[in-house]
Amino acid sequence: MSTPRLTELPDIVVRLIEKASGPVVDVGTINAGLNSAIAAHVRTADRSLFVKGLPLDHPRVWTQKREAQISPYVRGIAPELLWHVDEDGWSILGFEYVAGGHADYTPGSTDLPTVMTTMHRLIDVPTPGIELKSMPHRLRTYVDDPADLSWFAGNSLLHTEWNPHNVLMTGSKALFVDWGWASTGAAWIDPALWLLWLIAHGHTPHQAESAAAAHPAWEPAPPAGLNVFARVQDRIWTSIAESGDEWARPMQRAARAWHQHRLPTS
Repeated sequence: MSTPRLTELPDIVVRLIEKASGPVVDVGTINAGLNSAIAAHVRTADRSLFVKGLPLDHPRVWTQKREAQISPYVRGIAPELLWHVDEDGWSILGFEYVAGGHADYTPGSTDLPTVMTTMHRLIDVPTPGIELKSMPHRLRTYVDDPADLSWFAGNSLLHTEWNPHNVLMTGSKALFVDWGWASTGAAWIDPALWLLWLIAHGHTPHQAESAAAAHPAWEPAPPAGLNVFARVQDRIWTSIAESGDEWARPMQRAARAWHQHRLPTS
């Protein structure tokens, strides 16, 4: 379920920002994204910030802490976190502001190899020494046989949220944002999740798998595990779409298309 976006910063949030970064001279609301009550481009006298926040009583406020904890591990592939405050009813993150557009996932986009280059860099990030959800745990209610969860186990750091709004294109680089759902699991899971978004943006399942194959973990991925994962994603996105989140309908169709693609032909 998406989180309603505030169109103006509450006074208390402005005060918290100023406490961390100095007097605010301008605020621009950012509409992209689904998970933050606050997302704003904030300018102070000497820097530009991207500020995101949730009330401390929000059920997903834990994602704010997760992003703060993981930030030191993903320097160079994510914008730098400058500060994190939990105070006066709010959890607020202040990042360096990165000028750039969101990734274009349509067929033929020149952004795709650039995104994959940063995904390659993520492979080399050691698993952080912080508490992270595991993919077997996250997917446990969507399998027919609990033994199937073993396909998803692993120690790789995974981003998992491949909405193009979470990928900033700046110059010749791609930076990944919104690490609240970072998890551990098999390394092939990230490209498998990414390809669903490619299908939702016009790729056929075959084209999307071909793009995902540029990831080093794709070739050794177990076909049986991919088949189970495709079925699980079909179930997840159907559940999200049927809960009333209209934005999830294209992802539901993409997951269904990939699941059908992975079904045995005989």
